Amino acid sequence: MIETDRRSVLRAGTRLAAVGALTAGCAAPDRPPAADTPRPARPAPAAAPAPRRLPGLPAQITHGPRTRPRVALTFHGQGDPAIAKTLLGQAEEAGAKVTVLAVGSWLDEHPSLARRILDGGHDLGNHTLRHLDINTMSEADAYAEITGCADRLRRLTGSIGTWFRPSRTRTATPLVERLARRAGYPHVLSYDVDSLDFTSPGAPALTRAIAGEVRAGSVVSLHFGYADTVAALPAVLKELERRGLRAVTTTELLT
Repeated sequence: MIETDRRSVLRAGTRLAAVGALTAGCAAPDRPPAADTPRPARPAPAAAPAPRRLPGLPAQITHGPRTRPRVALTFHGQGDPAIAKTLLGQAEEAGAKVTVLAVGSWLDEHPSLARRILDGGHDLGNHTLRHLDINTMSEADAYAEITGCADRLRRLTGSIGTWFRPSRTRTATPLVERLARRAGYPHVLSYDVDSLDFTSPGAPALTRAIAGEVRAGSVVSLHFGYADTVAALPAVLKELERRGLRAVTTTELLT
């Protein structure tokens, strides 16, 4: 009797093992733990457009076409980041786009501003690494100033930026122009309207200075970092609108 019971238990165990094997064979494939499950890749942020030569335009640009009602407000990127953000917000609220020529050391201190500028639909370019008098520098030092800022722009945005503007000068020497081309910038961006906002003339005087010179195709030089520029920009934008002029990026002005 005991032997019979033992054989019954063995047969039952064999049937359970077989069922277990069949069940295992039909089970869903193993899945990796939740922590290892790959997440959908986040889209990479748009990079700043790469510089390209614009046919028919000189190597050193001071203004755009006089036949279209557009102007470019260009800001030298340096100074208090709070002022920079305020100026960008003022422009965006008015439906305007601007061009920021950033100093490389400023980007080192405030790297998030590179993406803030691009995310607002503005142009971002190169205004040298340390904002020294580039026209008086040796060839090696001047080239290092250009490429130093370009490297920072590439690291932060994936591109060296759309434009190069030499520091502490309105126009570049032939040497600096050539070095800019070697660094990847086919054009040097100058300007035909100097706001002189860095002299802190007061908002009314600053507005009058721009209004007295600006016209279709103008490239206006302005700066981050000055309270007068913040106070004057809304009035400047309203004056442009009154004249039927639209503030656009330099890229849009020239293409």
